[in-house]
Amino acid sequence: MTAAPPLPNDDELGITDARDRLAEIVNEAVYTGSVTYITRRGRRVAAIVPAVDAERLEHAEDAYLARLAGEALAEVEAGTPTVPWDQVKADLEAER
Repeated sequence: MTAAPPLPNDDELGITDARDRLAEIVNEAVYTGSVTYITRRGRRVAAIVPAVDAERLEHAEDAYLARLAGEALAEVEAGTPTVPWDQVKADLEAER
């Protein structure tokens, strides 16, 4: 049995190659912290990242959204006029 060639330097793999080397890619993420982008027809469509990095990103996103929600609530409590949901929905549908 021959060893698989190393991952490409640019850390991108086509989806077929990634499927064939999934265990290796996951091990690289776990043990070296590397990120591997999965491509389809040359376009990045997904990434395999260490779980700790994904968890940090989710935590940062949650904190950011909580801050935005707090700011919006403060505006409402300060008396800033609101927009009725039906109007928001109509505006969004008009942008399509």
